[in-house]
Amino acid sequence: MADQANRLSTNVVGNFFVDATCINCDTCRQLAPTSFRKEGEHSAVVHQPEGGAQLHQAYQALLACPVGSIETVRSEKTRLQAARDSFPLQLEGGVYYNGFNSEKSFGGNSFFIQHHDGNWLIDSPRYLKQLVEAFEQKGGITYIFLTHEDDVADSARYAKQCADADTVPDAEWIMEGRETVQLRSAVPGHPGPGPHAWQHGAAVRCAVPFQRGSPLVGPGKADARIAPAAGLEQAAPSALHRQASGSSV
Repeated sequence: MADQANRLSTNVVGNFFVDATCINCDTCRQLAPTSFRKEGEHSAVVHQPEGGAQLHQAYQALLACPVGSIETVRSEKTRLQAARDSFPLQLEGGVYYNGFNSEKSFGGNSFFIQHHDGNWLIDSPRYLKQLVEAFEQKGGITYIFLTHEDDVADSARYAKQCADADTVPDAEWIMEGRETVQLRSAVPGHPGPGPHAWQHGAAVRCAVPFQRGSPLVGPGKADARIAPAAGLEQAAPSALHRQASGSSV
């Protein structure tokens, strides 16, 4: 939880603030760009949210912050709960942004994709009962696709939660090279430039999809993105902000 004693001087006066523990991951600026902006080496509140939509986005940013650097002087519990209930946040069709970014992956975005051949968790959010239940309501997780070898967050816990007794424990598939790879039926993986992909939250270096119950991560050398997540390259900030602004209390 953010501490008023460490409140950054770059924040404008008002209820919402960012403290000095901010890791400058960009999560808050994606979800609530009207209120948050990069100031020096951190994010800061440059405009106190006004009205239902802006407040909803600001509370979403507070909850999604991977290190809890955002806080309010006075919390509105109803708005906070509404923001919590908005995750996973539907971006388009069966593509959802999970929220609750993890410090273990340096605040990287994670996504849930509903697919007729089995649902995908793309990278991992924090492990929360709320998300486990939401994924199960949407049909559960069949595959986990990790885009980094080392920034895997709580993927092993999600794999264990969704473990299937018939799954081979050592199932693993590492994407390497620059050629398109057919990951599963109608799910091709396309190599893509790393810095651009990471900036937009769609895909980053090293892709390791694995089946239920296999908490394995291996070294990869390719950049990749998943075709069913078409449009995710714009998920940050435009689609996240567009969808976040669609709900208010």
